[in-house]
Amino acid sequence: MRLLIPVWLVLISSCAIVESESARSRDPIIDVHVHVYASDPRWKERAPNPVTGQVMTAADEKAHMQATLAEMDRYNIVKAVVSNDYAVTLRWRSFAPDQIICSYAFNHPDPPDLDFLRAEHAAGRLGGLGELGLQYEGITPTDSRMVPWYDLAEELDIPVGIHMGLTKPGGIYDAYPKYRASLSSPLQLEEVLIRHPKLRVY
Repeated sequence: MRLLIPVWLVLISSCAIVESESARSRDPIIDVHVHVYASDPRWKERAPNPVTGQVMTAADEKAHMQATLAEMDRYNIVKAVVSNDYAVTLRWRSFAPDQIICSYAFNHPDPPDLDFLRAEHAAGRLGGLGELGLQYEGITPTDSRMVPWYDLAEELDIPVGIHMGLTKPGGIYDAYPKYRASLSSPLQLEEVLIRHPKLRVY
C-alpha cells in the first residue's frame, strides 16, 4: 500500500506563491494542480485573484495559457500537471510539450475507454488520471465503478490525483448539491489502497 507523492510531484498551490526578488533562484517546482479551460465565465467577469486581488487579464483560452506559462517561467515551475478538459490539455501540450503533463479528469466514473487511454499513454501524452472530483457527485473513492480506473492506473503506472478538501462556501446549496465534505476525508482512500497496492495517489 502506497499513499505517496512520487519524487517528481512536488505539491504546491500556484495561486499562493508570494512575490519575491529571488523567485527565479528557487529550486525547480512541479505543480500538480493546474486547471485548463476552453472557456470560463470569470474571463468576462474579470474576476480578481483570490490572493492578490489583481484583476484577471486573460480573456480567452490562448491568453490564459500564455499567462500561465509566463508565471511558470517566472517562478521556475518546470512542469505542470494540467487537467479539466483533456482536449484543452492536449492543446496546451502542443505549445509547451516539455512543461505540460496531461491528466485525464472526471467527476463521474463512467466506464473508461481503455483503448483510447492506453493509446494516449503509449503516445506519451497521458501522464495521469485526475483531478478526480468524485465527491461533487456524491461518489466515494471506493465506489465499484472506480475499479477499472484504478486497475488502469496500476497497469500504466501513472498517478491518480483525487480532490480532498472543501468546496466553495455554500456550494452545496447551488452548484454542487451532491457534494459531501465527508467524502473528502483521506481515510476514504484506505480500502482503495489496500485493494490496489501498486496504486500511486496524490
